[in-house]
Amino acid sequence: MNNVYIEDNSFKNTDEYSDFLGNNPVVGFLKIRAYAANQAVPINNLKIVVSKKIGNNNVIFFEGFTDESGTIEKIALPTKRLNLSNTDVPKSTAYDIIATYQEDNIQKIYKVNIYENIYVIQNINIVPNMNFELRRV
Repeated sequence: MNNVYIEDNSFKNTDEYSDFLGNNPVVGFLKIRAYAANQAVPINNLKIVVSKKIGNNNVIFFEGFTDESGTIEKIALPTKRLNLSNTDVPKSTAYDIIATYQEDNIQKIYKVNIYENIYVIQNINIVPNMNFELRRV
């Protein structure tokens, strides 16, 4: 399986991508929240990769790092139209998220469903290695 970035024009011009966009003509949004200690400590610099398998390619739609508040805001991703006449089973498009905390060699993998015009929040709980030095006072 080949890794390709969504900005790659050679992939953008393929029938596979054209078919994907035809089936996913609208966008939904993803927000990443990374933290430790029961959401008390935000995780800065967590590498996030959002991808989807399309044909024989693993297409990377987003790659970036969380900010000092442990978040990445408003990642826009193609998805299916909601069928308002049948809201029992809303249509969505599934994406893979790989979260890598390089300082402690931690990697987590998630699947997330994206829905039209909805902000989906993916919480990522990281337990970094804590090396504390105890001192007598």
